[in-house]
Amino acid sequence: MKKIEAIIRKSKFGEVKEALHQIEVNFFSYWDVTGVGNEKQGHVYRGVSYSTSDIQRRYLSIVVSEPFLERTVKAILDAAYTGEVGDGKVFVSPVDEAYRIRTKEDGFESLK
Repeated sequence: MKKIEAIIRKSKFGEVKEALHQIEVNFFSYWDVTGVGNEKQGHVYRGVSYSTSDIQRRYLSIVVSEPFLERTVKAILDAAYTGEVGDGKVFVSPVDEAYRIRTKEDGFESLK
């Protein structure tokens, strides 16, 4: 099993969510997060300059079996892409074990 963590633009969340549902990844968690990125320029709105160094993003956490790994990452990369600075990041790490509390199932069966 693998854990996929993705930090994406909030504006792309709907597209990413739909892309994940299309490949039958129907369970994941997400949070609204703030981070500091590489974008250093400020913006001016109504004559007031403000910093864009604190960036609002959405953080997704998904645990998938090995056969779903490549297609899940591809779905996120394709749906979250704008080609601009700040599109986000995807991280993949191993998951040693998973348990479903209600049924006490473990391993791959706990993800179904």
